[in-house]
Amino acid sequence: MTQTWSLLQTGQKESYKVAYTNARIIDPETKLDIKGSLLTEGDKIVDFGESLFSSGVPSGVNETIDCKGLVLMPGLVDIHVHFREPGQEHKETIYTGSKSAAAGGVTTVVCQPNTVPAIDSVILAKYLRYRAFETSHVNVEFYAKITTSEEELTEIALLKEAGAVGFTDDGMPVMNPMIMRQALLYSSMLNVPIAQHAEDLDLSAGGAINEGKISEALGVKGILNASESVMVSRDILLMKDIENVHYHILHVSVKDSLAAIKRAKDLGLNVTCEVTPHHFTLTEDIIKQHGAIAKINPPLRTEEDRLAMVEGLKTGVIDCIATDHAPHDRNSKDLPLESAAFGIVGLETMLPLSLELYHNGRMSLFDVLAKLTYKPADIIRVPRGRIRKNFVADLVLIDLDYEWEIKVDDFASKSKNSPFGGRKVKGLVVRTIVSGKTVYLQK
Repeated sequence: MTQTWSLLQTGQKESYKVAYTNARIIDPETKLDIKGSLLTEGDKIVDFGESLFSSGVPSGVNETIDCKGLVLMPGLVDIHVHFREPGQEHKETIYTGSKSAAAGGVTTVVCQPNTVPAIDSVILAKYLRYRAFETSHVNVEFYAKITTSEEELTEIALLKEAGAVGFTDDGMPVMNPMIMRQALLYSSMLNVPIAQHAEDLDLSAGGAINEGKISEALGVKGILNASESVMVSRDILLMKDIENVHYHILHVSVKDSLAAIKRAKDLGLNVTCEVTPHHFTLTEDIIKQHGAIAKINPPLRTEEDRLAMVEGLKTGVIDCIATDHAPHDRNSKDLPLESAAFGIVGLETMLPLSLELYHNGRMSLFDVLAKLTYKPADIIRVPRGRIRKNFVADLVLIDLDYEWEIKVDDFASKSKNSPFGGRKVKGLVVRTIVSGKTVYLQK
């Protein structure tokens, strides 16, 4: 198979019409599942339906794509990626990261702000947007920092005007509770999510992997489950009396965190959270096989926690799936566990790993795809992840049942730090369309 990519830049020409015929069209939000056709013009969806083109494709259409019965659905939305630009371009760039996204069927990403320098000023926010416009294959949104290097609040209102869809200090938590409360007050005023990397640094200090049987066997300092759940509980208490606030928990990983989140949701609080594919498919046991390649933060947990993540997705306590795509060069990972960098790449494995929940009968197809499309889009309040007339034509064509083996060396990402090499999966991205333009094609 061969793969080709195309830069997004301005998308499809305004009057260019593309007909997608013989498709299984799925929209998770409306639970649409039909065999039919879809028409785009420029960057918009013009029409779709079972009887569209029943009399043949009209002469005014510029291009016809036979979908051969494959699933045509909204493009995936990943609200947690690290593209390392500016400052660590040897690990990833917006160009290579967006290639990886396109290959994974992801049409919109949200870059985290812990770059070098961090996205904590309007100048850097504008730089990131410019680089994305010049070099990206997909839509690039971004979070800005909550705090400056002096541990003071950033210019949150100005950064929102500059395009930030939310705020986080991801990579590190906001440890100071007064700073966190002030950030939550800004969320209330500006209608933006405040996203927390939930980790009490006093409880996790010096830890490399989950505290448990594997850390004991390897003689490595572990990270307590409570380091996450304590911070989640603290922040929920801080937001409890603030009206119209939105608190989002990044990469949730432990059962106790989900219990606190469920209680908050039951009280009507606007708390959302995400989980990564690696946290609902892997456990700490994989460390014995992959070592530092499987070192992530939060760490891979126990089977009990993994099953809790699956249950959280099923019940809706977990709102969406996000990758925490964290590329690292070989030198950052070829080290003892205590010294190696945290993180794995995930954009090109997001879809098939998530589809395991469907293929294994744990969740319906609609429910899995919802966690990858409109639900994450709604968290950051961008109009993506849906098939609607006059909506932006961000689409992905997938072969739902295609079986293949993950080959890490074939990733489009600059970095290859993934523990999923050799895993047999189902579900292959065939074509990715952003703003009406094909940006990725597998032949």
